[in-house]
Amino acid sequence: MTRIDDTFARLKAEGKKAFVAYVMAGDPDYETSLQVVKALPGAGVDIIELGMPFTDPMADGPTIQLAGQRALDGGQTLDKTLQIARELRKQDQQTPIVMMGYYNPIYSRGVDRFLAQALEAGIDGLIVVDLPPEEDDELCIPAQKAGLNFIRLATPTTDDKRLPKVLQNTSGFVYYVSITGITGAAEADAAQVAPEVARIKSQTDLPVIVGFGIKTPGAAESIAAIADGCVVGSAIVSEIAAGKPVDAVASFVKGLADGAHRA
Repeated sequence: MTRIDDTFARLKAEGKKAFVAYVMAGDPDYETSLQVVKALPGAGVDIIELGMPFTDPMADGPTIQLAGQRALDGGQTLDKTLQIARELRKQDQQTPIVMMGYYNPIYSRGVDRFLAQALEAGIDGLIVVDLPPEEDDELCIPAQKAGLNFIRLATPTTDDKRLPKVLQNTSGFVYYVSITGITGAAEADAAQVAPEVARIKSQTDLPVIVGFGIKTPGAAESIAAIADGCVVGSAIVSEIAAGKPVDAVASFVKGLADGAHRA
């Protein structure tokens, strides 16, 4: 059982849906980013997704792309991203941390070395968007053997023939991308998402969390109501990009979390 598994078991027992928040590590700078991450559990965040800045984020829209660029311009590195996790663990041993990003920085570090460092830093899971199931031996299988969850994305274009392959070695939860396209674009529609979530849940016992296109507490509530929870990224990153102080960002996140928890 990982922290992620424990979190979903606790939420299920409480009759609550999960609220997952994404932030880009090092945006707009290391210290501000660290303070935002430290504020997330108190704002009601059940799972933290910590973005690994990368120079070529092909799945991300302008909001996340710019956040990654700000972080890189500010000197953010993979080591500093792991350090943010270590610092959070000094005050919080419960909230799961999932590192999300692309394979290149991990490959450059070396898979075995990266996994050892991630475990030591208190990371619980990985979402690596550019590694398909056909490449599971690269990172997915070693990560699971090391005790990390490997979370896979399913999309509106993941048909019934492809879905079993996507689910095959997934653990922790399934991240359902509610819209086709890049992050931060269209708005998620619960009526369209509901049958897709049901289709995925018919093939797995894992929780299904819906992300992309959720920007308001009302949207968080309506999407969480038809899934096991929701993820918000671009809307939070936009608050940080606007230069809002940490307490204002935390207040914005709390509104979203409260919405998801009402579902």
